[in-house]
Amino acid sequence: MSAKTEQEFDKIINQCVDLFVKKMKDYGTAWRVLRTTSLTDQIFIKAQRIRTIEVKGVSKVEEGIASEYIGIINYCAMALIQLEKGAESNDIIPQPEIAQMHKAYLEQAKNLMLNKNHDYGEAWREMRVSSLTDLILMKLLRVKQIEDNKGNTIVSEGLDANYLDIINYSVFALIRLTE
Repeated sequence: MSAKTEQEFDKIINQCVDLFVKKMKDYGTAWRVLRTTSLTDQIFIKAQRIRTIEVKGVSKVEEGIASEYIGIINYCAMALIQLEKGAESNDIIPQPEIAQMHKAYLEQAKNLMLNKNHDYGEAWREMRVSSLTDLILMKLLRVKQIEDNKGNTIVSEGLDANYLDIINYSVFALIRLTE
């Protein structure tokens, strides 16, 4: 795994953390009321918008694809926090603690990426961005099925593993968009 990939990953994650912290200053932690199913749906909407833009080749809303991938990353981290803490509007967790949890989950995704890159040899660098979008959508359909099954799986990874993979696919897409 190249040091370049780690630097690129860190740069994107830092952008995501920065935006998350700024939005938390504007909105507080109002998102804590959302159940993970609602967060999954928000991620799905963003991924579907990316795919629609990829297929149509044009966007009628000013926000581009890159901002949608960043949104996916942040929503996945929020979903991971909700899996750990539960959806609570009355559970007051200080913003610095929430920010630290957010960053810790993105670091967990990075460590997973480092391990997988070791085994797969950075195969994602040869993938089309549209394929990464499709993989995100597939993972989201899996997440929805697991949620519909009340979190139960027989042989498959759980919700957390899927959210971490979606974070990594989104980072890969952002890196590929800058190449």
